[in-house]
Formats: sequence, C-alpha cells, structure tokens
Amino acid sequence: MTTTDMSMGKITFYEEKNFQGRSYECMSDCADMTSYLTRCHSCRVESGCFMVYDRSNYMGNQFFMKRGEYSDYMNMMGMSNGIKSCRMIPMHRGQFRMRIYERENFGGQMNELMDDCDNIQDRYRMSDCQSCNVMDGHWLMYEQPQFRGKQMYMRPGEYRSFRDMGMSGMRFMSMRRIMDMC
Repeated sequence: MTTTDMSMGKITFYEEKNFQGRSYECMSDCADMTSYLTRCHSCRVESGCFMVYDRSNYMGNQFFMKRGEYSDYMNMMGMSNGIKSCRMIPMHRGQFRMRIYERENFGGQMNELMDDCDNIQDRYRMSDCQSCNVMDGHWLMYEQPQFRGKQMYMRPGEYRSFRDMGMSGMRFMSMRRIMDMC
C-alpha cells in the first residue's frame, strides 16, 4: 500500500537575511514568488520538505530544503539569483522504485533502484544517466557521487530526456530517496 500525504508542509520566505523584512508564508507549490516578494534572502521550513528554484515555474537550479532555518541561503547554496519558485514534496510512505537508463528515451543500459545509490559508476558500471522512469516514491538525483553537487527533484513519471528538461551537460551520478526525514 502506497500513501502520499500532502498536508504537512509550511515554509516562510523573508526578503532579507536573518529572517528580516517582509515575509511570505507558503504551504503548497508556488510557481512565481515575485508577485509576493521582490527578493528572498532567507527562509524557515517549519514542517515538510520543499524544493526551491532560482527561476520561476520550477526551473533553474534546485535545492532541497527540509525542516530548519536558512538565515542566508544565498551564500550557503550559491543561488545568486534568489528563490523564485518552490514546490512542496509530498511525504511518501511505501516502496520506492526507479529505473535509470544510460541514454535518452530509455535507451542503453537499464538498472532498477529501490534504495539509495551513492555512485552509479561503482554500483552498476554506468558512466551516465540520461533518462529515468520513477514508478514509486520521490527521489533526488545528484550530479556527483556521494549525493553532492547540483540536484534534481524527480516525482513519479517518465523522464525521457534530461537535456530536454534544461539539464543539458549535466550528468547524474547518485540518487537518494526522499523519506520521512522532513
């Protein structure tokens, strides 16, 4: 039995560092925060998990945020453009399954993951991952082994080409399940 809980997320964004200035409280997805705040330099995640993006409509660089305080996220994450959109990650209970493919359109070598993988090169002898199919759960993909580097949030669905998603030139080398860590 798989369940997804959408009711547990609250994040507050602030215009200035150290939770100063005008604020905007969010409990769901927000495709364009510029209509609420002209800039965003800090935030506080009170509950749940979120992905934040440095461009509107969930585009650009992504960063995973779990419960905690981020008093100066720009220096911490290197997101010089500021947060422009955010997506709440529903809590998933149940199994996790994702198939990763060496080439676009589900081509080349395929491997199925049901748990975290800290290095696809070492574990599967795959030098690249250019498409995937997320069957169960929510995942974070990282450009470097050991869950480091740029991130991409993957919800259940088919992803035929990371290049077509604006991730041209990026290689994903490790994957982690988003579990009850929020």
